Amino acid sequence: MKIRIRGNSIRYRLTKSEVSQLQKLGYIEEKTSFNSTQFRYAVKAKDNIDSLEASFKENTITLNFPKKESEKWADSERVGYESYMVLEDGQTLRLLLEKDFVCLDERTEDESDNYPNPAAMK
Repeated sequence: MKIRIRGNSIRYRLTKSEVSQLQKLGYIEEKTSFNSTQFRYAVKAKDNIDSLEASFKENTITLNFPKKESEKWADSERVGYESYMVLEDGQTLRLLLEKDFVCLDERTEDESDNYPNPAAMK
């Protein structure tokens, strides 16, 4: 799982096995260690919501994903989900959850679990 944060925008990208794990278990999490502290980011399938929501507690950003969507996303052609969350101070936080595609340019990271890039088939 990858996370990209830029201003008031958070984007998660999930590999095939992560989307499958989310479908089966309803939760996935990654962590980055900073000496005695860890930064965590997670995706959680949640009942009774219709769009993406996020929270930041105890050094963890959790992206809540509608459970009904998490149960079918792995088996669909849908690439991702986007929503805008209005914060308590009136600002808006853009949330994205996407399937991670193989990059079109050369990369040194392992992309064997990524989805095939549709642009590579043209």
